[in-house]
Amino acid sequence: MSTILEGMEDRPFIPTEYVVRLARTPWERAGYHALRREVFCSEQHVFAEDDRDAIDEVAIPIIAACCMAGMPDRIVGAVRIHEAEPGVWRGSRLAVHADHRKLGRIGAELIRMAVSTAHGLGATRFLAQVQEQNVLFFRRLHWKSLGVITLHGLPHHDMEADLSRYPAHGLDQTWLLRPQPRIRQVA
Repeated sequence: MSTILEGMEDRPFIPTEYVVRLARTPWERAGYHALRREVFCSEQHVFAEDDRDAIDEVAIPIIAACCMAGMPDRIVGAVRIHEAEPGVWRGSRLAVHADHRKLGRIGAELIRMAVSTAHGLGATRFLAQVQEQNVLFFRRLHWKSLGVITLHGLPHHDMEADLSRYPAHGLDQTWLLRPQPRIRQVA
């Protein structure tokens, strides 16, 4: 019996479902800011101690949370959106916890929720300044580069979402189920 459990303690817990939604509660907002600090300060060293700025005063925070028994349990993804000028919305501070990046869909679902929410709020354009290593990922999600810029000493692209690929909605949450492993078929 003990041989079955050997090595189990080294395997990370993988939740069966995630929720992507507008951050509504104090613990969601606290987790949202903690994740951003972890990714942009501790991991990437883009900011020294905190990544908050004046945009946080007007931004709409969006989170991805892993669920336990159908209830959000831990914040594992974050992004914020704000209206920079009438009709022009921006997304920024996209972050996914390192343990949950291999899922692959969390970042894409956060982007989809951000752009579709802004579209539902009247966006005629949606822009983001994307780190160089993430440009291909955004292109696959129907974004185009408007040019290369340098932010915080790092190469970024000004990018624009193709709003025709992001239907406007007024939803405050969506569910993201964990993909099931593929079953190999033997011929």
